This record gives sequence, C-alpha cells and structure tokens, in this order.
Amino acid sequence: MILDTTYFLPLAGIDVSTDLLVAVVENRAKIGLEEVGLSSISILELQAKARKLDIPPERVVRAVRAILGSFRVFPFYNEDVVRGAHSLRSLLPDYLDAVIVATATSVGEDLATEDSLIHESAPLIEREYGIRVYRYKDLVL
Repeated sequence: MILDTTYFLPLAGIDVSTDLLVAVVENRAKIGLEEVGLSSISILELQAKARKLDIPPERVVRAVRAILGSFRVFPFYNEDVVRGAHSLRSLLPDYLDAVIVATATSVGEDLATEDSLIHESAPLIEREYGIRVYRYKDLVL
C-alpha cells in the first residue's frame, strides 16, 4: 500500500492526528510494515513541511534515514509515474498529489491518504486504475 506524505510526518516530529505508522507498529492496522510504500516525492514534501515548521535538520535527516531504511520507496521520476501524473492533471491540480496517486497506480497498489480531493476522485481512480483509496479510519482497527 502506498501511503501519502501525511503519514510519514510524525517521523520528523510533525504532529498529525492520523498516525498510521504507530497503528501499524502496534498491530492496530489492517496493513503490516512490510506492505508500506511511498513515492520519493513524499520525502521532499516531508523536508519542505519540516523546514516550514522549523524542525531541526538533524531530526529531518533521521526521519529520511528511517524512511529509506524501512520502507519501499518508489522513484517519482519513473516513466509510468510521470505519464500517470500527467494524465491525472484534470482530477488533481496539485502535481505532488498527482505523483503520489500515479505512484500507486503504476505499481498497482492501494493508496492511503487524507486528501479530500483525492477522495472525491476515488470512484474514478478505482474504476480507471483498479486501486482503492483509503483513509486512516478505514485502516485502523
């Protein structure tokens, strides 16, 4: 399952109310750690959010190391991702969101996100690409 950037923010000390990784580690989620994947663009997005919130760089470095050492990371520049993000432009005006969705569709894995625009487009994404779109509440037991 591909997870949106939001779920990785706590690794850098950014508080979110939907800490899916803690739920996974505590066996309160319908997925296991070995199933977690993300787009490499999420690492950049995490860094940008951390800078905006003035998170110390060493904390961010540790978060990036943890991500790279623990999860499957898919390159945002993969040809299928680039093409997929382009084809999603009418549904998702935010290019980073389009890349994250395109990553999920290119590897044929479901997506977890809290993004309302992605959820509005979920029926079409599911029909056209054969992946499901979940929220935190859908995955936590």
